[in-house]
Amino acid sequence: MRTILLFKIFPLLIIFLVITCSSNEEELSNQMEITTETYYLIGEDLTLIWSDEFDYEGSPDIDKWHHQTIAPNNGSWWNGELQHYTNRLENSSVNNGTLKIKAKKEQYEFDDSSKSYTSARLNSKFSFRYGRIDVRAKLPKGSGTWPAIWTLGANINEIGNYFGDHFGNVGWPACGEIDIMEQNGWNKNNVIGHLHWEDNSGQYKNQGGTKSIENSYDEFHTYSLVWDSSKISILLDDNTFFSMANTSNNPYDNDHYLLINIAVGGNLGGDVPSNFSEEIMEIDYVRIYQ
Repeated sequence: MRTILLFKIFPLLIIFLVITCSSNEEELSNQMEITTETYYLIGEDLTLIWSDEFDYEGSPDIDKWHHQTIAPNNGSWWNGELQHYTNRLENSSVNNGTLKIKAKKEQYEFDDSSKSYTSARLNSKFSFRYGRIDVRAKLPKGSGTWPAIWTLGANINEIGNYFGDHFGNVGWPACGEIDIMEQNGWNKNNVIGHLHWEDNSGQYKNQGGTKSIENSYDEFHTYSLVWDSSKISILLDDNTFFSMANTSNNPYDNDHYLLINIAVGGNLGGDVPSNFSEEIMEIDYVRIYQ
């Protein structure tokens, strides 16, 4: 499909490459990997480059997912979150064709830090720059929950994440963050798409939008990101509700990785009701295209 896409965009270039390089198929293939110049549009033919259909049973596929469990803020997570993240089946498991991330009320101790709630935070063991992400999911219903489908720049080097310092060590928000879907704990009729970054002068910047949603907890909806060198768009069920130009004054030209989690309480979780027991986010599939 990349050959077709590039033929549409660069017909003279492709003809030249075919004539001059036909004797070296590997070299031709490498020259056609022009991901930084490709403009991705909704509905355009794209190639699936990474996915999980959750068509197995047990723990999330260890070849695709990393459980981030080490709390980076002196035994706690940022933003006032109240949970520990674990790698236990009680908090993340795959069965009947979906991934279930479960936030539970239970006393749990990790690294001499005790919390009253547990959940799971998954990092994709895959980084990418530009393309489209589709995640089909049901969200938790109960108040006090803060579900998120999002990306971070792989150069963040956050404690306990999968990539460490492999891509760099710039920290947050210089790495860039793309919130494909967040939902606060007190209004389950909206979803949020938001971006956080540091501009060239070192100043924190953010932009985002909200979208009303019906029955986010009993029905599956598709949460998407379309990202290229010129524009970043966030979609709900194939409808764009937030877009921002991708310019030289933000960091969205670097590899990112995907995160999926439920936080309990905190800035967007809000107050947790006293009768909270457990809540589940259910993921039908994750698909990344270029």
